[in-house]
Amino acid sequence: MGLIANLFGFLSQDLAIDLGTANTLVYVRDQGIVINEPSIVAMDQKSGTVLAIGREAKKMLGRTPGNIIAVRPVRNGVIDNPDIAQQMLSYFINKVHKRSTFVRPRMVICVPSRISLVAQRAVKDSARMAGAREVYLIEEPLAAAIGAGLPIMEPSGNMVIDIGGGTTDVAVISLGGTVYSESIKVAGDRMDEDIINYIKKQHNLLIGDSMAERIKVEIGSACPQKEGHTMIIKGRDLISGLPKTLRITEEEIRNALSDTINNIVAIVQKTLENTPPELSADIIDRGIVLTGGGSMLRGLDVRIRDEIRLPIITVDDPLITVVTGTGKTLEELDVLRKVSLGD
Repeated sequence: MGLIANLFGFLSQDLAIDLGTANTLVYVRDQGIVINEPSIVAMDQKSGTVLAIGREAKKMLGRTPGNIIAVRPVRNGVIDNPDIAQQMLSYFINKVHKRSTFVRPRMVICVPSRISLVAQRAVKDSARMAGAREVYLIEEPLAAAIGAGLPIMEPSGNMVIDIGGGTTDVAVISLGGTVYSESIKVAGDRMDEDIINYIKKQHNLLIGDSMAERIKVEIGSACPQKEGHTMIIKGRDLISGLPKTLRITEEEIRNALSDTINNIVAIVQKTLENTPPELSADIIDRGIVLTGGGSMLRGLDVRIRDEIRLPIITVDDPLITVVTGTGKTLEELDVLRKVSLGD
């Protein structure tokens, strides 16, 4: 039986997984990205039954009966609900392997920098329970640097800002390792919360998560834009209790996001202050790579550049840089073993 299990294990496709707060991306060796779905599980609260996972579960957000709840098993970049996370991982793995229960792939999963040993163990345990035969963890900024094509194995300084859904990670990398890093639980999801709270406080209007995300994408900005956009939004009036529409401005949303943007700029500055002088010189020459879904906020690169007075380099597709870098390590196991976090 052991021989058969090993045979299925080695025949299975190795996976790289970006287990994000907002989305889970799965990269299959020799195929590329095959899954990009929300990290959401819809459950029946009474029976504990999982009703939908990923894209189908997101459609239910804010539109379900009271007994159906939407659970995010990953919060602030770490597993908050191990049982649900394991079921979500199993679902995505089975989807990749055409629902075969025999496959036992090798998995590389990216995690926030400065993740605790307890949180590391939770990720590994969930992956093993979901069917992994081997599990490696790699820090998100390191994966982003690999995905962006930076020469991380050279004795020179590379700096990455990775703004995801739950965390912002900033790291200086040299010789395949992290020289200094900072991580805060302030990123894309916090921006959505800022927008919800601002509209609630300033306009007595309650909006949902999906509307907040739309506002951020359509008129959100980190610095003044040439054309001041406006947007019609819909929600529930907190005074009358009735549905209501309202026009909001880009300037209002920029004010709503100001504290979060300031926090992100502050940890970038702190990282630079703690970088060895020799590596600082390299960063001045090469600039800083900005990636992650949260980095797509309009004008954020300009705002950070103006604050720290260093070049900011944006990648072509910031949503997939981390999983692409994680996937590249599947091709080179010697690099993977060097950059992965220890047990």
